[in-house]
Amino acid sequence: TQYRQSFKFTVLETLDRIKEEFQFLQAQYHSLKLECEKLASEKTEMQRHYIMYYEMSYGLNIEMHKQAEIVKRLSAICAQIIPFLSQEVSVTTARHTCSKYEPNSPVGSPPHSPHGNGLDRAPTLRKELPGSSNTGEMDKSQSPLSKSGTPSPSHRDALTPGAPGAPGPSTSCLRLVSKAATGADPLALRSPMSVPPGSYPAHFGVVSHAGLNGELASPGGFGGALTLSPQISAAASAYSRSPMVAYDSRSHLRASGLSSSLPGSSGGKPAYSFHVSADGQMQPVPFPPDALLGPGIPRHARQIHTLNHGEVVCAVTISTSTRHVYTGGKGCVKVWDISQPGSKSPMAQLDCLNRDNYIRSCKILPDGRTLIVGGEASTLSIWDLATPTPRIKAELTSSAPACYALAISPDNKVCFSCCSDGNIVVWDLHNQTLVRQFQGHTDGASCIDISNDGTKLWTGGLDNTVRCWDLREGRQLQQHDFTSQIFSLGYCPTGEWLAVGMESSNVEVLHVSKPDKYQLHLHESCVLSLKFAYCGKWFVSTGKDNLLNAWRTPYGASIFQSKESSSVLSCDVSPDDKYIVTGSGDKKATVYEVVY
Repeated sequence: TQYRQSFKFTVLETLDRIKEEFQFLQAQYHSLKLECEKLASEKTEMQRHYIMYYEMSYGLNIEMHKQAEIVKRLSAICAQIIPFLSQEVSVTTARHTCSKYEPNSPVGSPPHSPHGNGLDRAPTLRKELPGSSNTGEMDKSQSPLSKSGTPSPSHRDALTPGAPGAPGPSTSCLRLVSKAATGADPLALRSPMSVPPGSYPAHFGVVSHAGLNGELASPGGFGGALTLSPQISAAASAYSRSPMVAYDSRSHLRASGLSSSLPGSSGGKPAYSFHVSADGQMQPVPFPPDALLGPGIPRHARQIHTLNHGEVVCAVTISTSTRHVYTGGKGCVKVWDISQPGSKSPMAQLDCLNRDNYIRSCKILPDGRTLIVGGEASTLSIWDLATPTPRIKAELTSSAPACYALAISPDNKVCFSCCSDGNIVVWDLHNQTLVRQFQGHTDGASCIDISNDGTKLWTGGLDNTVRCWDLREGRQLQQHDFTSQIFSLGYCPTGEWLAVGMESSNVEVLHVSKPDKYQLHLHESCVLSLKFAYCGKWFVSTGKDNLLNAWRTPYGASIFQSKESSSVLSCDVSPDDKYIVTGSGDKKATVYEVVY
């Protein structure tokens, strides 16, 4: 009995000990759990601080870039004004102005005032004042001049960290996924997610610049499309660009004199068109007397139709007959008959891609029987429009999650697709097969155009490059490097000139075989679309600043301008050059009649 009691007592004691150890382990577990939760909380707080500091540094980078641009513009203004002052006053003024607006100076930004076009005496002024020759020049490392050939590491490293197109966090995550665009999308400016509701009156007339003299507003923000996240977008929007001083596109038609030579004086307005030579020298362009005259040059354009699509219109195209307009929005393309006046409702709706994905491009073949649609999906849809009810007759699937732009060969046998992975996919439309891929862009290929003879293809990308491809040999011929992402381009139908629209708000017109080019400064934000007239004598561009601009080829004299109520995301010109169609962020498309 004593032995049994002893054994029983031992078992109970053991169980108690196990219980105590279990409770001890349970207490340790709770302690470690609390510590883990505390560390997770600290991690979240650190991430919040990181985002806050990143936003601050991003905003400071933008401000630094603004101040550097201001210094350049003021230096150019000084180079023109100083020769008219006495030698003593000239030196004092130059020294005072340049020191006052150094990039690191706390003084506020002065208004944006480029010098006036038509300054025939600009080269003479430089000769009269040898000491000011460097003042009017742009530093080659800061010049946006494109260069042929592969960029060297030194060229890439020289980019300012905060400048548009510089490598680093501001561009490394700028990619589009197959889902709806987000704030991190570099083309989100072309996506409804980043287009605010219209805050302007519903209708804006179109007038020539003779009527806009001294009245042009500039609603654009400097941050443009560099939308990394909603928080960073908010930080960037705080650093908006100063309003652009108005201009007179016909100032070159007046008699020359001192009053018209001085920027901002009562007789003249600041320049917006500059010729950039091979060595990076920028000079205002003196427009020829017939810049806005002659056959094939429009006088203005008037709005004739408003097509209420119901979603943000990211893509538009007009048929060869000019009777039908196709507007691409979220998950569908709508077909409109514009042959008759009056209010419009769509005559058909073509459901494409997924319901929540946006159409990025649509192209109709000249016979009006086939429509090709691409967007935020890996599949292109080919529609048969000849049947009583339009239907999908084929689908082309690639490995890329999205298509940004489309082009059709002149013989209508081949389709080219700009993909979000940077590849250019070539499709055989007859056999619905993938023929070839052009690989070169290191980021998404955003825009495309083809030469009239069908031998050369031009593409622009989010890697800050424009590339030319030989379609017969299947290889890259040229590469032009920029300091800004490329959002749109167009190749002149008559050859020689390529117009490029950029995230930085510039439009650059490049000669395809010579190193010189023209740089146009009327847009105040990203240039989202661009299209040449079929005659080649003029082209149009649209932007996030709500503007539609018509330009003279190649030097960029402004023909007319239209202010819409929201970002203008897309445009097209009819084959007879009589109509312009635009798609905008306020869920509508607008049809303009071109008046000659």
